[in-house]
Amino acid sequence: MAENKFVKIDRESFPYVFMKNVDIPLKTYEKGLLRCNVYLPKDAMPYGSQRYPVIATYGPYGKDVPYEVFFKKSWDQVNPEMKSAHSSWETPDPGFWTRQGYIVVRTDERGSGQSPGELDTMSRGTSEAFFDVVEWCAEQDWSTGKVGLLGISYFAGTQWRVAARQPKGLAAIIPWEGMSDYYRDRVRHGGILSDRFIDFWWKNAVQPNQYGMPDRAARKWGDDTLEGDLDQETLVSNRRDQTKDTAVHKFMDDDYYQTRNSDLASIQVPLLSVANWGGILLHLRGNVIGWMRASSPYKFLRFIVGRHDLPFYYPHSARLQLSFLDAFLKDNDYDGWKSGQQPRVHICLRKGDCGVDDPERELKFPRRAEVDWPIPDTQYTKFFLTPKQTLSQTPDMSVGTYTYDALNGTPITFRYQTPSTLEITGHIVLRLTVSCSRAKQDSPPPSDIDLFVTLRKLNADGKEVYYTGTMGDPVPIVKGWLRVSLRKVNDNHPFHREYLPYRDYASVDVQPVKEGEKYQADVEVWPTNTVLEPNETLVLEIAGHDTQGVGKFSHEHPDDRDPRVFDGLNHVEVGKEASWLLLPVIPPR
Repeated sequence: MAENKFVKIDRESFPYVFMKNVDIPLKTYEKGLLRCNVYLPKDAMPYGSQRYPVIATYGPYGKDVPYEVFFKKSWDQVNPEMKSAHSSWETPDPGFWTRQGYIVVRTDERGSGQSPGELDTMSRGTSEAFFDVVEWCAEQDWSTGKVGLLGISYFAGTQWRVAARQPKGLAAIIPWEGMSDYYRDRVRHGGILSDRFIDFWWKNAVQPNQYGMPDRAARKWGDDTLEGDLDQETLVSNRRDQTKDTAVHKFMDDDYYQTRNSDLASIQVPLLSVANWGGILLHLRGNVIGWMRASSPYKFLRFIVGRHDLPFYYPHSARLQLSFLDAFLKDNDYDGWKSGQQPRVHICLRKGDCGVDDPERELKFPRRAEVDWPIPDTQYTKFFLTPKQTLSQTPDMSVGTYTYDALNGTPITFRYQTPSTLEITGHIVLRLTVSCSRAKQDSPPPSDIDLFVTLRKLNADGKEVYYTGTMGDPVPIVKGWLRVSLRKVNDNHPFHREYLPYRDYASVDVQPVKEGEKYQADVEVWPTNTVLEPNETLVLEIAGHDTQGVGKFSHEHPDDRDPRVFDGLNHVEVGKEASWLLLPVIPPR
């Protein structure tokens, strides 16, 4: 391990050895360095004789920013067993993990915190730097040579990208609620820019921690940059502003997105992917699709509920993480991950009403093991939209059209009241026959249609049942989106399925939308689960804008949602087989 003048080592103040500002040289793709903190059990080399496996994280939020400062409300609610002097947002707690016989290495992403370089979050370059981090961790004297990855959200998304590059020493990953597809999961839902969260995230979590940013210590946002502050002009030139880049780049064949892609099929290490049914606008899809496409011989998919921050630290979650990492980093497989005792898929069934942001009640949702995903005996069932605003398994031979204002109107809804218990678990497609027209005779005609789709559940009394969203807000069952000019489906792609239409979202795939012409559009609705009891109602909602449940993940960018393009009336043709909802119905067990 190379020495540098900024390294600080504390062997006495904590239950672990704390090494701060350790250099990690970049050697594979570019020159330079990153800086990390290392947390070691006290008997680890070089201060003892033991070697331990490593849990590594890599991200832009600041290795030295305390969890309590980053988000105090969350910190106050976190499992006390997971609190230590160096707890940090969305990452493994060093106090807990060093007690379990692991070394924790927390690295500032390139261009952030104490790591110099260009700040370009989620880019190929920064993923390649993480590659060097993993290999460095495996090569250190205190390491057994095995490295695992564990973390939430951003610290899960980085795992998909680096695991696809197959660094030496990487032995297992646990991406806990994190996107695997930058374009489809995070930036452009169905081609529509999800700008509000990106703006919130960039301005509050990332940019304040840029390398060289002044006054970090005064703001208690970690330490001031070791080499000194940078002037404003240099700071701007040293970062790629995600709020601007995502607005300018609209298509998957742009270099901007191509360099952020990773080949998920190249992932071969043991994988435990944890998806949250409530993460309907950022995390959920990526954990499911990432698991489906990874080539890992040992891969497991778990579904949970609750906020995105707290469940990671629950005692039973920690036991799950520890058991998995023990199996593949210590070869101590006491729970049977390698021998087939663990189910490949484990589902939380959202049956009944457990309230919103109520962990005690949410933990009472029933659970069930499955052999695969999608569930093998899924009955994909069409529910046809009817002129009576119902959903029917039998097409209505009469036809009709429902109209709504594209930018400001009340959504249109279609309902199905179930006579018996109905479980919906899996992927959903909504086919719509749509058209558009100008709202007033003297208005210019719209030239595109954005479809915003929501599924809601009403109890037998007609009251909506809400679930816990990513930030603790009330959300419906699930959502889906599509920009109709990007409706082209690549049904020759190996990933295309009847229940999961595959789109390239390429610039050459743009198809015109003209006033008065009808188009068939298949909307990908994100995977979901809900159980409806007799006399409960499934509601399909269709709108031209965001509706309840979107929270901070709305689609409001003035250029991407230009009224000159979208303002007008949208029309949905119903009756016969013009429009239908394909639901993954699970037979009674």
